Amino acid sequence: MNNPSPHKKNSGLRNVFFLGLISFFTDLSTEMVYPLIPLYLVSVLGATPALVGVIEGIAESLASLLKVFSGYLSDRFQKKKVIAFSGYAAGVLYKVVLLFAASWLGILGARVIDRLGKGIRTAPRDVLVSESTDQDTLGKAFGLHKMLDMVGAALGILITFFLLRSLSGEDSFNFKLLFALSIIPAILGLIMFAFVRERRDVQPLATRELFWRNLKKIDGQLKLYLVVVFLFTVGNSSNAFLLLKAHDVGFNTVNVVLLFFAFHVVASALAMPMGGLSDHVGRKKLLVPGYLVFSVCYLGFALAKTPLVMVIAFLVYGVYTAMIAGVERAYVAELAPPELKGTMLGLQSTVAGIALLPASIIAGFLWTAYGSTVPFLFGAAMSLIAAVILIVFMRPVHR
Repeated sequence: MNNPSPHKKNSGLRNVFFLGLISFFTDLSTEMVYPLIPLYLVSVLGATPALVGVIEGIAESLASLLKVFSGYLSDRFQKKKVIAFSGYAAGVLYKVVLLFAASWLGILGARVIDRLGKGIRTAPRDVLVSESTDQDTLGKAFGLHKMLDMVGAALGILITFFLLRSLSGEDSFNFKLLFALSIIPAILGLIMFAFVRERRDVQPLATRELFWRNLKKIDGQLKLYLVVVFLFTVGNSSNAFLLLKAHDVGFNTVNVVLLFFAFHVVASALAMPMGGLSDHVGRKKLLVPGYLVFSVCYLGFALAKTPLVMVIAFLVYGVYTAMIAGVERAYVAELAPPELKGTMLGLQSTVAGIALLPASIIAGFLWTAYGSTVPFLFGAAMSLIAAVILIVFMRPVHR
């Protein structure tokens, strides 16, 4: 088999770069407001942590149902770019609805729109990334995309930090101003689609069956990993609880935003090296340690009583994110049948999204009933179980 030419590789990475820029601007926009939403709900609208968990869980789970179908539609009709664009466009609508929301129901509606958009765009975007490179650099490609994604998120948080410092108080007007400003980078992300090229699959549409008729084609290791993803995610509640925990430890709104910035800086710096490392040593040797790092990280959140411990826990959380986020997508793309790649990438996101509803509800009610320590102990335990299953049953992939 001939190796891809350097020109083809460079062209593929160029495509991944522009897909990364789309995520850069979108996450810049999203993270300008996301760290503030749980604080806005609690401090301005009077919501409880349990209600924050319900809002996040409903939004994530409703969106997750679309991910597998958007992946299937990408496989069947080969309109990955169009489907992804529509999902990113929902991000603009999300900011507009958020701007005019006056109650927790309005925030719930805005979050549902945002997560539905993510549910639509995730699978076709990931297929565009995977088709832009060859298998030997798949981890590097997903790492590059994740790096740009996280850099945008970090910049969005940094902008919010300086804006909050320049504005007095924490009233609703200040929140609304930031919601309005976040619309600008979301629009810039849509403009980047003009530079993305889509590879057309020549396989006839008639040969593409409904995905549930092809379950027997799915590798047993991929099925196992989907089970592990569900178990792990049940313990991995919304990041909103990390922000509330930091607030409880003593961080004010401005400093909580800076904590989130530090997390994204670490994740963005390590995402591409971790993805490239998985190309050489195999996905398992990154996934298993990644789950163990998460378990240690959540144990730190559970026991944190001082700001220093919270800072360290957020930095370790960035390491975990770099080890897992791009590598797990490369792993799913590697094991999926070529004609079901979009469907399987969507299914992985759907499984994780479905688990987020019980995850966020469990975390919210554990917090309300037993305090802020127990939800993170539960998450640490579930991550440890996921790591043990992978150690015992997951085989290295021979590429």
